Amino acid sequence: MSTTTVRLPEELKARLDRLAAADGKSTHAFMVDALARAAEQRETRLAFDAEVQQRLRDFLRTGLHYSSEDMRAYAKALVRDPSTPPPKLRQLPQAQLRTLRKGLGKGAP
Repeated sequence: MSTTTVRLPEELKARLDRLAAADGKSTHAFMVDALARAAEQRETRLAFDAEVQQRLRDFLRTGLHYSSEDMRAYAKALVRDPSTPPPKLRQLPQAQLRTLRKGLGKGAP
């Protein structure tokens, strides 16, 4: 295990001490748990963002998508029957796809 020194404002240190005591933990254990949770949350967010970017690249390449209306109906149907098949993919017309690509320009992923 490595050691890292962290300088904390006195007020924050006092808050951490109180919260750790309320949880029946040492301040050190409380901080390690909090840092582990923060790291996990950040990793989850980074993975989500990467997936969003990949899906956008795929959409811009293929034009295949689900409409919001189809997805809304699918979500409602899943409540009634969990084996409901997903809706069919739709193809964005090529002219619209070209316009979308052009509009995103350098901002596209």
